[in-house]
Amino acid sequence: MDLNLRGKVVLVTGATANIGRAISLGFADEGARLVAVGRDAQAGDSLVRESLERGAQAAVFVAADLLDPESPARVLAAARELGDVAVLVNNLGGNVGAGMFVDSAPESWQDDLDLNLMTVLRMTHTVLPGMIERRAGRIVNIGSTAGLVGDYMLSVYSAAKAAVHGFTKVLAKEVGQHGITVNCVAPYGTVASDPAFFSSGSRFRPDSDFFKKLGEAAPQDREKMQRKGGALPRSIAEPGEIVGAVLYLASDHASFVTGQILQVDGGTLL
Repeated sequence: MDLNLRGKVVLVTGATANIGRAISLGFADEGARLVAVGRDAQAGDSLVRESLERGAQAAVFVAADLLDPESPARVLAAARELGDVAVLVNNLGGNVGAGMFVDSAPESWQDDLDLNLMTVLRMTHTVLPGMIERRAGRIVNIGSTAGLVGDYMLSVYSAAKAAVHGFTKVLAKEVGQHGITVNCVAPYGTVASDPAFFSSGSRFRPDSDFFKKLGEAAPQDREKMQRKGGALPRSIAEPGEIVGAVLYLASDHASFVTGQILQVDGGTLL
């Protein structure tokens, strides 16, 4: 099935690791013009090479820390070298910390909000005027099932992802009149098995401080973090299993789909 993505400029944030890398390569397979945003230049260069090998019409890596409010404008300027941005994938996000909310330090809350919500707002706010002017565009946010049901010991992260879901729905109402769709994919338990999908800052690296701290949690708390009873034999997805949903929502086949939160969770919420 032709998704009609060939030659379109696609901007993916958090592109060098895990889900973001898989999404970027998925668009490369479709012949898109890829703008990959991340902080790890080595992983970015590797992604660009593989994207071009797999059929991307063009591919560039933009080194940027989107926690810096000035970065989105610089990213967009680099993207415009390839053309007008047709698709924005707000993938950047992650668990900054884990633990009981009552034990959390108030100054740590902003870290989760900045990474998971504010980066989405800023990048969207920067790209959106051009889409409105052209009366066309696709925005796909990467949320989480944590934003739907809340994940144990991840209270602020869950709240931030719930906000991404809410933002998706409201923005879809606002910009539909301009021919723009806004949707969200909500994965659960997506971890790459290939080390090539771990950039230097990935929390999935064996030396990640995030998982080290989880290992220090009480066994009963670690057990509560794991959802049980999914419809499928496994609950952990590979990054590539998220790609199809994103490509669909970015394509012409989803031109009448907007404001939706599409779960890719192996039936764990059933």
